Amino acid sequence: MLQTPRSLRGMVTSPHHLASEAGLRVLRDGGNAVEAAVAVAATLAVVYPHMTSIGGDGFWLIAEPGADPVAIDGCGATGAGVDGALYAGRDAIPWRGPLAANTVAGTLSGWQAALERAAGWGTALPLARVLEDAIAHAEHGFAVTDSQAELTAAKRPELADVSGFADQFLTDGHAPAAGSVMTLPALGATLRRIAERGPQDFYTGETARRIAADLARAGAPITAADLERHRAQVRRPLSVAVRGARLFNFPPPTQGIASLLILALFDRLGVREAEGFDHVHGLVEATKQAFLVRDAVAIDPAHCPHDPWSFLAEDALARLAGRIDRARALPWPAPPGGGDTVWLGVIDGAGRSVSMIQSIYFEYGSGVVLPETGIVWQNRGSSFQLADGAVNALMPGRKPFHTLNPAAARFDDGRTMVYGTMGGEGQPQTQAAVFSRYGMFGQPLQQAVTAPRWLLGRTWGEQSVSLKLESRFDPALVQALRDAGHDVEVLAPYTATMGHAGAIVRRPDGVLEGATDPRSDGAVASF
Repeated sequence: MLQTPRSLRGMVTSPHHLASEAGLRVLRDGGNAVEAAVAVAATLAVVYPHMTSIGGDGFWLIAEPGADPVAIDGCGATGAGVDGALYAGRDAIPWRGPLAANTVAGTLSGWQAALERAAGWGTALPLARVLEDAIAHAEHGFAVTDSQAELTAAKRPELADVSGFADQFLTDGHAPAAGSVMTLPALGATLRRIAERGPQDFYTGETARRIAADLARAGAPITAADLERHRAQVRRPLSVAVRGARLFNFPPPTQGIASLLILALFDRLGVREAEGFDHVHGLVEATKQAFLVRDAVAIDPAHCPHDPWSFLAEDALARLAGRIDRARALPWPAPPGGGDTVWLGVIDGAGRSVSMIQSIYFEYGSGVVLPETGIVWQNRGSSFQLADGAVNALMPGRKPFHTLNPAAARFDDGRTMVYGTMGGEGQPQTQAAVFSRYGMFGQPLQQAVTAPRWLLGRTWGEQSVSLKLESRFDPALVQALRDAGHDVEVLAPYTATMGHAGAIVRRPDGVLEGATDPRSDGAVASF
């Protein structure tokens, strides 16, 4: 997959072709980029249930032509009763089960805030129309993807006994076969109710009452009062200049600052050619410096002692770039985790753009499925630390650290780009690979996404902190990286470990260019 699709009137990219098609249908019916993005996000929550859910969090970058993006923070906080006493006798918050479901799900509040933001863009489509495809797939069925079948089988031992999981996602106690038809009627009914009553019903209406009752029966600590208290926030995105463009990403509690720092530091190394040692080594070493900053900054902004903008100032960038050895690898005992997420992008015919990411953290999140609503609840709060004085310490009403970070760029020549990926710790690294290839070295957009990628650090369920490379890299480059001190591990040629990336670019002449990841089940849909 190397050819870049092009069109003029609108474009959608996502990691599942049915979701991309749902967004395109909304654009064809006169909907705008935000409405199309909600259609994609809702459909993904149905047809890619191992990767995302309306029981998770979401972050948006929304931009109108010629204007900087606006950030919408749909991140939920821990409940009022969630504190260390809840986990007495434990060294860490469990990854699965009811005690992992300890934060409010903010996704629907993000949808509502985004739709309100777009309300002045012209005639709005009814929400029932926006959610039409998602509801249809939930009620009438969808074909299970290979990735859902494989991940359900792999995670079944730790999920089968979690409240509600087996009833919704296992067939006679086993993972569904790839290609088999799955229906999610309870989720379909929930989406119908939201279509009729609006996203706020998730927090204060009948849906909220059902959610709270199911969470209580499961033994999760989120209450009706916690749901009612939640609000999405409109935020100012972080940004930084690189050669020929200004990059935008999400502020804390996400790791968006790491995505910006990697590219800003790499830009200051002056590398002029893609795919060689200087390119890969430079980005990997920039990643290490960026992650050291991120670990101190990417927490609830109400509790962060640092101004994230200070790390993007020119003197700070110069100082961090000066720490990078152009020939040798910095030893790296990194402690990151993984996760499962979906990124989607939309640009409509008027040039309004959306970069959006939605997640439940691990595959199937906490594993808790609420029977009355069919909602899978996230486990994002398992990222909190129980140790006294920890940077990301657990406390009531606190937002968790988020790997999620939707990206966008404005080029000096007038191009607009939205891009992103799933992949937890790998998100900033994949963003750096895609943007550097396209934005700095001029590779075609689809080629920039398809090309072999790398990931520094741990993936979920693995203890290895190696530099992982897809096997399609030149063996001579792999050896050069080893010789420089990198602990290299070679993986399969198109492994999902490297994330599901995508991108859309709008040129000044109105032509749209898109890319989707051959590692996913995705598609670019356009007209």
